[in-house]
Amino acid sequence: MVRVPVARAAVAVQDALVRTGARSLVVPPGLPADLIPQGPWSRLEDSPPLTPGQLDAADAVLTTAATAIAVTGTVILDHGPGQGRRALTLLPDQHICLVREDQIVFDVPEALSRVDPYRPLTLVSGPSATSDIELDRVEGVHGPRTLDIIVIGDT
Repeated sequence: MVRVPVARAAVAVQDALVRTGARSLVVPPGLPADLIPQGPWSRLEDSPPLTPGQLDAADAVLTTAATAIAVTGTVILDHGPGQGRRALTLLPDQHICLVREDQIVFDVPEALSRVDPYRPLTLVSGPSATSDIELDRVEGVHGPRTLDIIVIGDT
């Protein structure tokens, strides 16, 4: 997680993409243009929706969030504007999630009071990981291998 002023948000996204060597970036509908960095990667718009194969071949996805939970480090997506559909955050290897400071709440009950319980919710508490019977940890089995959370503040 990194905290940046809003004026440096696109630079923080760019840094995350460079760090992982991403060559392609999926952008959901409704993501503010000033948050999307320019760079050598190809930009894939999810409108019309990309196929599962196209999403799986993409290196990274950039989304916003509905809210975030301080105690657990969890971000909640309700798949509204800027968040995209659920498949966007599960297939590319890197998920970069932008969270405004005012979206961060203390605990789970407070976070759930901020979202519509009838919308599809995705709760993300870290990169996807599992362990096999020998307890060898494997990342990226049911979602991205890398999760970058960028907290955007006023200063």
